Amino acid sequence: MQEPNDAGAEHAILGRISKMVADEKILRELLSDGGIDGETEKERLAALERELDQCWDLLRQRRALTDAGEDPGAARVRPASTVENYRS
Repeated sequence: MQEPNDAGAEHAILGRISKMVADEKILRELLSDGGIDGETEKERLAALERELDQCWDLLRQRRALTDAGEDPGAARVRPASTVENYRS
């Protein structure tokens, strides 16, 4: 996942989050309806959830930096292992 540093960075991150939420919903529906099965599909869902956690974390970092009067472009995507256990 790239980290956009332009003025539209937050908009781009939110757009990516929206797309991933929609994809996650479709995968969950397919999985619960039996439309998909197997470890590959479950891994796709898990990977999507990890990337979504990373996007939310990046957005939170950018907003915190902005609130602190610092450059939001200094925010970085953190490893999935760091962000996946955060509580909302």
